[in-house]
Amino acid sequence: MNCNVSGAQTVATLVKKSSLPNSNVDCSVGKVVTGQVKSDGSILEIGTISSSTVGALIGQAVKKSGRTTGLSRSSIVGLNATISVAYDNECAGGAAFTKTFNGQIVIGNKGSKFLNSGDSGSLMVEDVATNPRAIGLLFAGSSSDAIANPIGQVLSFLGATMVGN
Repeated sequence: MNCNVSGAQTVATLVKKSSLPNSNVDCSVGKVVTGQVKSDGSILEIGTISSSTVGALIGQAVKKSGRTTGLSRSSIVGLNATISVAYDNECAGGAAFTKTFNGQIVIGNKGSKFLNSGDSGSLMVEDVATNPRAIGLLFAGSSSDAIANPIGQVLSFLGATMVGN
């Protein structure tokens, strides 16, 4: 099992359970623990993001700040992808299952340098200096490609809006 919590730091508590297996997004919502995470739309190494979003385009430069790889940059290499992801569900004690997602964004991930294990849930934004707009929510990948749910689908599923400028 890969569920060791020793040394873990609680930064949020689960508010809305996972969207799996019955939706086209892989997301959930956590309520930030006061003092542990900025709640003003500012992301470590990226800064304050825009409260508006933007659709994905082939070749578009993107960045994200993740737990494992920190600030990393890449570009979008595919749109409207259909992918299947195997979930082992070992932490929850449930059975393994495979979920197919449609309409997903594909990002170059050569050598897992953009997205690696532990970066899932990172917000992918356009690679601009100030107030970048959200494009997608990263949730899966391989050593060559990373996959993001389009941010519009995520916000719609959650009934949420963006925080930022």
